[in-house]
Amino acid sequence: MKKPLIVLALLLGFALTPAVAMDVGLMSVDQLKGMLGSDNLIVLDVRSGRDWNSSEFKIKGAIRANPSEFSTWGNSHPKNKKIVLYCA
Repeated sequence: MKKPLIVLALLLGFALTPAVAMDVGLMSVDQLKGMLGSDNLIVLDVRSGRDWNSSEFKIKGAIRANPSEFSTWGNSHPKNKKIVLYCA
């Protein structure tokens, strides 16, 4: 059985700060599936190294984002796209 994905959707024009983080909502797996393949979407896999390496389940097209480098994520991706973080 697949483990459910915990998905956080960050709003357009986000800035990774604690004040903005309070406004971040959850997204269902079905909502994410409906958005996959969009040019306006970036999916970041933020699982820890061991969890990411040993997982047989990965979202196609997702970019690996090291959780310890959280402070650099906001500068690494376009602000005009929806950014989705996921872990399992």
